[in-house]
Amino acid sequence: MRGIDAARRWYESAGAPMLEREFGDVASRIAVGRAGHGSECFGYDDEVSRDHDYFTGFQLWITEPAERAFGFRLERAYARLRKEFPPDGEGAATGSSELGDAEDGVTVIGDFYRRHLGFPGAPQDWRQWLYTPDHAFAEATNGAVFRDDLGVFSGIRDTILNGMPEDVRRKKIAARAVFMAQSGQYNYMRCLRHGEPGAAALALDEFVRNAAQMVFLLNRRFAPYYKWVFRAMRDLPKLGDLSGELTDLLTGRENDSVKLERIEAVCAVITSELRAQGLSECEDVYLEPHAFAVQSGIVDREIRALHIMEG
Repeated sequence: MRGIDAARRWYESAGAPMLEREFGDVASRIAVGRAGHGSECFGYDDEVSRDHDYFTGFQLWITEPAERAFGFRLERAYARLRKEFPPDGEGAATGSSELGDAEDGVTVIGDFYRRHLGFPGAPQDWRQWLYTPDHAFAEATNGAVFRDDLGVFSGIRDTILNGMPEDVRRKKIAARAVFMAQSGQYNYMRCLRHGEPGAAALALDEFVRNAAQMVFLLNRRFAPYYKWVFRAMRDLPKLGDLSGELTDLLTGRENDSVKLERIEAVCAVITSELRAQGLSECEDVYLEPHAFAVQSGIVDREIRALHIMEG
């Protein structure tokens, strides 16, 4: 059973009854779910995931006034629940790593978003949208919300998922396009001709990373942390099949000319989608002119004036 499903089952069998029994008068002020760090929050956990920082649990998200009113009592109740009614099968966390950062129990809503994004809710200006890493947005909006009567937690979540300004999306797409052009279509073969296979490998890696991020942007989704990028890409409705092509570029044993052909094939698919979405009218397969075309369509003068590689 996936971790997110186990968390929901434990909440429904033990957590929900506890809340109604001990916090019935304020239960509607408590949002419950599982989101944040960890493969189980993305739904990508498997047997390998269980070797460290893995546990069954859920989060109780409350507002600051609620935290002052009954937060401490709720924390103690959750700790008691873990001890007296542990999840079926395991209940306790597996061994933790130095960088482990398991999340469960009571959390103030603003603190949850601040922990992942650096600010206590949805972005308030285009700079927060542009400069906050996409993987941070992905962590702040993954998982599932089991209950949220007030809608405060879910309202922030929905704004993040659906509220990125189009000008910001265009700026990110323009930057990804120019990085793809520079690394894959231009520098990959030049590095090989210079006798620098290591640099060529880095150029190829740069191309694949930016291509993957481009696919998520074209789907209006946030790319997760790199180790889950290809897994998440396979679920995307647009260009999700590029996951296999990009994986093969990194891991395949083809000669350099074949890899260059595959790079150009990826770029051709991307440019076609840019045109389909009305982001560029260029017919060139080289991505650099598309980058400038996308950026020229930005309405906000301040964003449009940023360097083409910024974003």
